[in-house]
Amino acid sequence: MTSNPVTQGQRRHALTASTLAFTVCFAVWTIFSIIGIKIKAQLGLTDTQFGILVATPVLTGSLSRLFLGIWTDQYGGRIIYTIQMLATAVAAYLLTLVNTYEMFLVAALGVGLAGGSFAVGVAYVSRWYPKEQQGTALGIFGMGNVGAAITNFGAPMLLVAVGGAWQGVAQIYSIILAITAVLFFILTKDDPVHAEHKQKGHKHPSFFEQLEPLKNLQVWRFSLYYFFVFGAYVALALWLPRYYVGAYGLELGTAGILAASYALPGSIFRALGGWLSDKYGARTVMYWTFIACVICTFVMSYPATDYTVAGINGPITFNITIPLWLFVALTIVLGFFMSLGKAAVYKHIPVYYPDHVGSVGGMVGLIGGLGGFILPIVFGIMNDVIGVWTSCFMLLTVLISIALTWMHFAVRRLDKQRIPELRGPRNLPELEGLKG
Repeated sequence: MTSNPVTQGQRRHALTASTLAFTVCFAVWTIFSIIGIKIKAQLGLTDTQFGILVATPVLTGSLSRLFLGIWTDQYGGRIIYTIQMLATAVAAYLLTLVNTYEMFLVAALGVGLAGGSFAVGVAYVSRWYPKEQQGTALGIFGMGNVGAAITNFGAPMLLVAVGGAWQGVAQIYSIILAITAVLFFILTKDDPVHAEHKQKGHKHPSFFEQLEPLKNLQVWRFSLYYFFVFGAYVALALWLPRYYVGAYGLELGTAGILAASYALPGSIFRALGGWLSDKYGARTVMYWTFIACVICTFVMSYPATDYTVAGINGPITFNITIPLWLFVALTIVLGFFMSLGKAAVYKHIPVYYPDHVGSVGGMVGLIGGLGGFILPIVFGIMNDVIGVWTSCFMLLTVLISIALTWMHFAVRRLDKQRIPELRGPRNLPELEGLKG
């Protein structure tokens, strides 16, 4: 924290403004989940090409998190957040001027800057709160993931309102984001740590000095966790509308609403995840998350299968698949536990790396965001090659199992060292040499 006094009102103001800005950014970041289906029909794309299109913004949003996080540590979140939102707004508007697949991919790279807002917000918000409140604060900030639900639910209706022209949706989104950027800059202040550094003429650490903690294997373990709890969350938020249309034959509007029912709990319960991490420990919450998600994705992996049995009047064929109501219910449970896990992962970072929240948080966010880029492409390829819609959940089951196994053995290794702090539920260890 800082020697300058910070009031609770100032903290709430910074948290509220950051969360609202992140919500708008996340809505823009996932816009291709809806307009991408229109573009797919317009250009006659395969599922693989569609997967690449919807994942391309996630690539930029992921890669940008590292340097945006470092710049936030150096120059403060207020100015970096504003610049990032304005640049994204311009890119979203320019998207409407292209008409070839290659140019759509280039424009989508610009739109993806919206995803980098997370690293900026984490570093900015964490500097307003003491350690014992950071889990809850960052959990509330992470609720901005609800932007995915807003897009999946609201963009189809907005699409109807503008006469079915996806360009109108993109233009409206760009205008809203630009207004958000201006309001954020006007209504917020520099975080207390950055303000104190400016007063004292503090020298900013170099870019490479900020990268120093990335040598720790522990950072990469956290990144794998986030690859699933966030990357797979984004991937499914983008992929589910297409999944419902293709696997269940639903209309786009209905598919968007059902996808929103997954994205919504994957966002709004992140604050609960932060509070639970503060109270019971982030590791405990991660165990809950991985075990529940393995169960959900394993059940959802069951493919549609035709069974033929002998009947009185000849063979009878039964098609056995997961009923739509059960599938939707499982996505809601999956989204809920993913939201808890996202908060739990970021509870670790300010405790282990208080002076490098931007760089470490940026790297973890980068790897997690890459999950949102890689997985939709893999989903599309598997669908084109294997032809089994549920293959995406088979892949996720394997991924979660790997993360759960690595976490369990890492925790067991640390516990064997019999460090008392490791057994306390309220605090994470801050001891050097235990980073593995």
